[in-house]
Amino acid sequence: MHVEYVTFSERKSRIEYVAQRFAPQLTGRVADIGCDQAYLREIRPDLDYTGVDLSEAADIQLNLETGLPLPFSDNSFNCVICIDVLEHLDSLHQVFEEIMRVTAKHAVISWHNCWVNARKPLERGRGSFSHYGLPVERPVDRHKWFFNITQAREFSHARARAMNLAITEEFVTDKPRPASIRGLRRLLYPRQEAYLNRYAHTLWTVFSKTG
Repeated sequence: MHVEYVTFSERKSRIEYVAQRFAPQLTGRVADIGCDQAYLREIRPDLDYTGVDLSEAADIQLNLETGLPLPFSDNSFNCVICIDVLEHLDSLHQVFEEIMRVTAKHAVISWHNCWVNARKPLERGRGSFSHYGLPVERPVDRHKWFFNITQAREFSHARARAMNLAITEEFVTDKPRPASIRGLRRLLYPRQEAYLNRYAHTLWTVFSKTG
């Protein structure tokens, strides 16, 4: 599988990457599901942009756990993006189906590798990792799923077959690291699947409608 080396210091830098990397898909009317602060609106003012989220920055304030279906007609957008959102939702499957319903052409989805931050604490037998654990107070946000790159790929391909979608692009992103460290890790984990499940932080999938 193709690997790109990039790291994101904050949510906005991730969306800047999305705006550049997926420029061919981001044309015309675009929906950003789970838009957070709607950074894409600022980065790409040429788009007919609609952000959906609970945040005040969203064009449509909606709880993706309880507010389905999305308030759009079928095939309403040239492209729908959903960036590091689905792992936060009990309604992952329903939101995925809604994304595919409202896009007319493309959907860009990023799947956070939930294993990557867990690796070191589990190996050490101590510590914690973000969005999991047992906080004393109920958190506002947490991950509802714990999947790796392989599982996200299997889900994507199974859903694409079931919904008659084409996967037109698929790759992972990994943090830039010294060649010596990457080389040692590849010696320890020569199968790409195992390496990516341990170290790659995101799977990116572009779905396209074929009909």
